Amino acid sequence: MNFCFRFAIISDLHIALQHTIWDHPRRFHLVELSIAALELVLDRISHLDLDFLLLPGDLTQHGEPENHRWLANRLSQLPYPVYVIPGNHDIPHKWANETSSGQAEFPHYYEKFGYHLHQSDYTCELLPGVRLIGLDSNDFDEEGRQLGYGYLNDGQMEWLAEVLATTKEPLRFVTIHHNVIEHLPDQSNHCLGKRYMLKNSDRLISMLRDAGVHLIFTGHLHIQDIARSGDLYEITTGSLVSYPHPYRLVHVESQPSGKTRVKVQSDRITSLPDWPDLHEFSREWMGERSRPFMMRILTNSPCDLEEKEAEKWVGDLRYFWADIARGDSQFHFPEFPEKLRDYLERFSADSDLGANQAIFEF
Repeated sequence: MNFCFRFAIISDLHIALQHTIWDHPRRFHLVELSIAALELVLDRISHLDLDFLLLPGDLTQHGEPENHRWLANRLSQLPYPVYVIPGNHDIPHKWANETSSGQAEFPHYYEKFGYHLHQSDYTCELLPGVRLIGLDSNDFDEEGRQLGYGYLNDGQMEWLAEVLATTKEPLRFVTIHHNVIEHLPDQSNHCLGKRYMLKNSDRLISMLRDAGVHLIFTGHLHIQDIARSGDLYEITTGSLVSYPHPYRLVHVESQPSGKTRVKVQSDRITSLPDWPDLHEFSREWMGERSRPFMMRILTNSPCDLEEKEAEKWVGDLRYFWADIARGDSQFHFPEFPEKLRDYLERFSADSDLGANQAIFEF
């Protein structure tokens, strides 16, 4: 079966109506521009002949009901289908409380956007021969508190196995908030990186490979990157409300050879009416607020620097995370101690697969 379609990805919107904005001196997210940024992207893509829009989680600031309602209403006005999944910010607690919705409520907001059975996960045929599988990777302890990593429980895995066994579309792909394939060095094991990962990713990868699935779309990490494990590709999209404020366009087309070609293009927001210097402001915002994060990287394994030693180098890393978030960055630290230099330079982008623009086949 031949297919040719194009869709957009906007991730980690963190929608926050003005009166709901939660402020914190160390937050990376410029949630105050979330609605303006979304409106600009929707305007930019309005002239494109899109088949659908994909939102891979963190739709709202902290799962506030009114922010969910605002977004669901806005999405209902679009002329093309939209498919969403929850991120960790959308369901901060398993059960609803006075400030946020719970896991049971989330599907009700998005009945028109994938969730037709009021369960955590869903699947639907997007186009003839093309199927989407949306997975909720949030997990909670017995008190309903969110755990610090992504996880698919046995029930979800059994459901997924049945879907994979009983659907036969030539192209099936998955969207899930947490990362399945590592995008950073030793991400699954690092104390700061593993919270962005799906804890049982190996099991999911095995299932998808056995079923002939080749594409995963994620968010959560707030960086632009495409990672590969064999013939399984994971495209993670940075946050609309943090530097560099990106979004993506993806064109998928079957080839005469029988292979499928995927073309990924990226764009970003550099200014808004009330933020004419957004690009520069946002980079500085991230640079300033990433200092405690960079100190933790320097003082934890594998760097293991004493705090005094870390202070010597942290200033030179002011834009390190911003450059990772931008994607396609190469790092060189010739003046750093050898062990530290070697580790940090491992964060350089894979030159064989661009983070922002890429074409690949499977």
